[in-house]
Amino acid sequence: MKTQELAVQGVGIRITKVDGMDFVCLTDIAKQKNAFFPADVIKNWMRSKMTVMFLGLWEQLNNPAFKLVEFDQFKNAAGTNAFVLPPQVWIERTNAIGLISKSGRYGGTYAHRDIAFEFASWVSVEFKLYLITEFERLKAEEQKQLGWSAKRELTKLNYRIHTDAIKQNLIPPEVSSRQASLIYADEADVLNVAMFGMTAKEWRDANPDKEGNIRDYATINELICLANLESLNAVMIDEKIPQHDRLLKLNQTAIRQMTILEEVHSRQLLKEDSQS
Repeated sequence: MKTQELAVQGVGIRITKVDGMDFVCLTDIAKQKNAFFPADVIKNWMRSKMTVMFLGLWEQLNNPAFKLVEFDQFKNAAGTNAFVLPPQVWIERTNAIGLISKSGRYGGTYAHRDIAFEFASWVSVEFKLYLITEFERLKAEEQKQLGWSAKRELTKLNYRIHTDAIKQNLIPPEVSSRQASLIYADEADVLNVAMFGMTAKEWRDANPDKEGNIRDYATINELICLANLESLNAVMIDEKIPQHDRLLKLNQTAIRQMTILEEVHSRQLLKEDSQS
């Protein structure tokens, strides 16, 4: 996973993306409280009943595969003198996705930004505010890097998508009946299957030697198409269209749009060759 680092009150805070979502290193945040034993700080935070209830609620809102029976066991035991809950145990027992644990020299415990900001507040309210400020600055810089030229190209290409005739050459693979019948826990994977024909995990399993995720290796045309698919998916979710039907519709849209985008790109190359 690619990581970025923020400097917050003299402490380096690593941030990485997991399936397109920002995860912040809790281990780095914990060093603000105890630079020598940050893992103990995280364990102390997770011993609290309020923390366990917060983590459980976040998972219920964002993770259909979350194991409620195991969560109830932790919730009932939380707050007692003997209760200890390492992050790895929470992840393995409840199938949680809001926390991830990385081993090795540069490892640590990472959390979805919602959870990370809650932890930072527990460590220090002041530190949390500085962390949010630096995080928002990082996001603003990322947006600036897109540049005005990219926005202009997106506008022109979107216009072509809506006005060009539909071609028969299929760019993304068609979704199989097996893929359409599956229930995907993360909406990001619905888009991944529609666009690339595989989930983020399937891509990682097929490319163990590559860093980052499937979208880091996408072409500019694929990224443009993904942006359009995200907007379409949001509309269909509001309309309460079932995931199975949304996936098929998104895949058909991806095939149509990528066909047009690739045709536009080929015409541009032919034009440049004729002028050179």
